Amino acid sequence: MSSAEKWTSKHLLSPVDRAIHLEQRRAQLLPIVDDLRRLAREIEAEVKEMESIEGDLPGQAKLRAWHVGKPLFKAADDVERAIGDLISFNARFQKAYEDLPQRREAKRRRKELAKAGQAEAIESAPASAAPAQRDDFGDVFDGLRRGA
Repeated sequence: MSSAEKWTSKHLLSPVDRAIHLEQRRAQLLPIVDDLRRLAREIEAEVKEMESIEGDLPGQAKLRAWHVGKPLFKAADDVERAIGDLISFNARFQKAYEDLPQRREAKRRRKELAKAGQAEAIESAPASAAPAQRDDFGDVFDGLRRGA
């Protein structure tokens, strides 16, 4: 896909195209994150170095500098979080639409095997299964009665 074309939802249906899209977006967004963080650090340092304003309490200039720079740091975090969201989208799409048919088929096969195995077990089960189970405990429970 050339850089002049816009991405559409049809492009994101292919795993290869989704990987290309993710790498292109990462290449676009990471420099923005770095630039925003650099600007935030610079503006915070500039504001900290400014002379205090008449009536400031001790430490108020640092607090004001932090308060002013905080939105730029948050913007950088938000853009970085967008990259994580794109990665999450890729994983969810693969799990929900590409892997689901195989998982359902495997589950269907397991159920069929379990049903076939259960039917064989019922047909070949010995008639006296209950007394053998009672013998496992021996004489330990012989003297017990319900409600006594």
